[in-house]
Amino acid sequence: MNRRTFLSQSSLLGAAALLPATSCAMPDQFNFKMGYQLFSVREDMAQDPVGTLRALAKMGYEDFEVYGYQADQDLLYGYQPAAFKQVLDDLGLTTTSGHFAFHPFLDQSADELERFVDQCIRCAHLLNMPYITWPWLAPEQRTLATFQRLPEILNRIGAQIKAAGLGFAYHNHDFEFTDHDGQQGYDLILSETDPDLVKLQIDLYWVMYVAQRTPKQLIAEQPGRYVMWHIKDMHKVSRDYTELGNGSINYQEILPDPELSGLEYYYLEQGGNYTHNALQSAADSAAYFKRHLQRLL
Repeated sequence: MNRRTFLSQSSLLGAAALLPATSCAMPDQFNFKMGYQLFSVREDMAQDPVGTLRALAKMGYEDFEVYGYQADQDLLYGYQPAAFKQVLDDLGLTTTSGHFAFHPFLDQSADELERFVDQCIRCAHLLNMPYITWPWLAPEQRTLATFQRLPEILNRIGAQIKAAGLGFAYHNHDFEFTDHDGQQGYDLILSETDPDLVKLQIDLYWVMYVAQRTPKQLIAEQPGRYVMWHIKDMHKVSRDYTELGNGSINYQEILPDPELSGLEYYYLEQGGNYTHNALQSAADSAAYFKRHLQRLL
């Protein structure tokens, strides 16, 4: 029996989650690779992608979520996708998801969107990356009208990606939980997309920021669908991002059950508000995560 199964069956779960890492028997091998969303170190990746990845690997990160694919040039961090895959291979690293810029295609034709999705699929195949993720809506797009038509678009993209042997997921922020005449965009996405075509990437920070439903409640409503997590902390005063362990989110208390979630990959993240600099924040979050949270996954 592995540690996760044991804890889930034990009446001591609550107490065990609060114990310091040194008082818990650590497993020989964790179930998940420690992942990082590379947007967190975007300036470093723009200047020196290989050196940045090498530094992150030394911190213990093994898996990454990419962002910033330039479809018009077929470039990712200045590399063709196959060349970037070779960089990862040489460092013993993987990428399992990518955030792709779908939102501009809300105002373009279905054929243009289909062509862009095909480019994303090609990039994902070259990277051996199992998931393609919709990450964002522009501020002017965050309307009830957009959310009413978005599920059909997500289903269409999901079907195209699934036919290519890959998975598709939607990533939340806070704006999906805004009330629009008694309706929330997130509820429309949850209820009107096909769970077989559109999986979910839960950003735990934004769910806690909104403070309407807990991550555990959301996952209980859609078990098995939250295949990816973003894990980042909230500054105690500004409520901005901060390093893990430096903020107000008690992950030992609110971390969902990975089995119920359907978790396949997680990524630590800090999009800004670094105490020192982006790489130091990545190191500090990695150290905290390994000491206090990794044993729970």
